[in-house]
Amino acid sequence: MSAPVQVLPEQKTAAPQVAIESLVKKYGALRALDDLSFSVAAAEWVALMGPSGSGKTTLINILGGLDKLNSGRVVVDGVDLSKLTENEMVRYRAEKVGFVFQQFHLVPYLNAVENVMLAQYFHSVTHEKQAEEALRRVGMGERMTHLPAQLSGGEQQRVAIARALINQPKIILADEPTGNLDEANEEIVLKIFRELHHAGHTILMVTHDPDIARQADRRIELAHGRLHFDTAQHGPGHPLACPLADTADCCTTVSPDDEIRFDHFLEQIWICCEEGKPANIKALQAAGPAGELPVLPDESASRTLSRMSERHLVELQHGEAQLTPVGSQRARGVVRRHRLAERLFKDTFSVDDTEAHTQACRFEHIISPELDQRICTFLGHPKTCPHGNPIPPGDCCNGKPKS
Repeated sequence: MSAPVQVLPEQKTAAPQVAIESLVKKYGALRALDDLSFSVAAAEWVALMGPSGSGKTTLINILGGLDKLNSGRVVVDGVDLSKLTENEMVRYRAEKVGFVFQQFHLVPYLNAVENVMLAQYFHSVTHEKQAEEALRRVGMGERMTHLPAQLSGGEQQRVAIARALINQPKIILADEPTGNLDEANEEIVLKIFRELHHAGHTILMVTHDPDIARQADRRIELAHGRLHFDTAQHGPGHPLACPLADTADCCTTVSPDDEIRFDHFLEQIWICCEEGKPANIKALQAAGPAGELPVLPDESASRTLSRMSERHLVELQHGEAQLTPVGSQRARGVVRRHRLAERLFKDTFSVDDTEAHTQACRFEHIISPELDQRICTFLGHPKTCPHGNPIPPGDCCNGKPKS
């Protein structure tokens, strides 16, 4: 048996589980990774993004001990990869990391249990019961004796995940794990990764899908082998593929105009839910049912919704936008204020529908909670706006008669 991998004493209690310092990887004259530095905390889920050729897969291969760095330092769970012998590197791969690839890499003549047990051979110990339990953990308890050819793509990927977990690694390295899956199987596999994350595994996942990246704790984008940006530095609200990432205007705080724009989208999504129909992302507009705000500069709906997702106001999946609990509470308040204002202008000031709507669009963003309740009480706690749409009740409506 080979000697145990070298553990650096000073790293045993260090916060980062992965520490990358000035990492360089060259293939001839090409620098696949160029002076790359960042760290990853234990139990963190990191989405690695960037265009093809940006160095994502190269980084995963180095972290997994499948490739060697040219210079710099990479320490994974206390192990300095640059100092390992070949035998120590084999042991490191078996003990520290679990791999999940876009291609499943299952042995075609071995069944599911045997494919999972294959990972145990690197420990010189195989345990069929442990392999079976790993398969049950990913929902493959009824397919253990099936060959890869008898399994769907999603089932093969779940076998690959079970194989990655069999040696109980602290770190999971995944390279486009849903790239070959249909929508239904993608969701099943992502659910498994969410469960692994909640169980305390550290996950570094390469993906091109913004919806998948948003489920991670943190997003790192590479470009030309360098760190393009990192939400740990720029903040989770930084939009995907921000064109300002390398400028002085990057990562500015949310402006009042942004807040108004967010309210408009939240109101539209609320109304879609109210009408029992999906909020199709392509159908949502910055103007929307809340009316036009020509004072605001133009911004594409997709970018605005992406920023809202980063702030946990909405979830974007399968071409639809859904309100989070935080977003739903905020949307409820916007809708309530808008419809109360419409009722106020229509009933009290006798303005026409168009003017009532226009003024309500302005008031819905500036009415304070105290004024909201005063208006509601003044109007007798109305149930509906002038168009018959329900007004969400407020605290002031409890036990009060409603007109």
